[in-house]
Amino acid sequence: MSDHASLAKQLQEALELRLPPIAVCVVDAPPSGVAAFAGAVAAGCAFWEKAAAGAFVTSPDDHASCAIGMHTHHIPMSEKAQGELGDVLGACAQLGYVREEDIPGIPVLAKEARHVVYAPLADAPSTPEVVLLFAHAAQSLVITEAVERVEGQGAPPAMGRPACAVVPAAANSGRAAMSLGCCGARAYLDALTDDVALWALPGSKLAEYAEAIGAFATTNAMLGTFHALRREDVEAGKSPTVKESLERLQSAGA
Repeated sequence: MSDHASLAKQLQEALELRLPPIAVCVVDAPPSGVAAFAGAVAAGCAFWEKAAAGAFVTSPDDHASCAIGMHTHHIPMSEKAQGELGDVLGACAQLGYVREEDIPGIPVLAKEARHVVYAPLADAPSTPEVVLLFAHAAQSLVITEAVERVEGQGAPPAMGRPACAVVPAAANSGRAAMSLGCCGARAYLDALTDDVALWALPGSKLAEYAEAIGAFATTNAMLGTFHALRREDVEAGKSPTVKESLERLQSAGA
């Protein structure tokens, strides 16, 4: 089993993810053996969900329907695409959604993305810039605790619009980033349901994150059982000590 496949299995099993971890790899040329994307999407974030079914590589034309995504991913833009970017930012400014002074704060990939490979992590052709996890609140709790352990700098703040900015935020900083999505991503992605957020983990430190996630998933499950049993006892009129609750946990086989 490759390192990527092993890490994907570790993350999938520890977090019980609905979708597999998704690798995002920025490459200068299409890798051998990776099919070109066939079809059309309304926004680049849709590639994340489609990649769950298998690896593919995209070119700038594949991203042409989403000028914001092209901007955040530093994808070469035609004159038409640049005009589209100006139009969408202008419309957002009129709505008060994105002000002109907000634009410099939107993360943009430092490296130009001539081609982007999207793949299940197990099938990633190279070390990904980031690995994306679609996680609900309980899964995000484990991820947050693991990120704090690996990075030692506290949990990352929750990002908002645009959702695609989570990729450059993590890739550029070398730190995990979490996004609550945006109204566009929530329209284009079936997987981004109301109970789900998006995490981006830097590929360069993925083994460290996976190890910490596995450890915290195990301890959270054990402590969750401890607290459930303790609640049960207290609500039954008992007053267990912590030691007694721990003994009950052991007898329950946790």
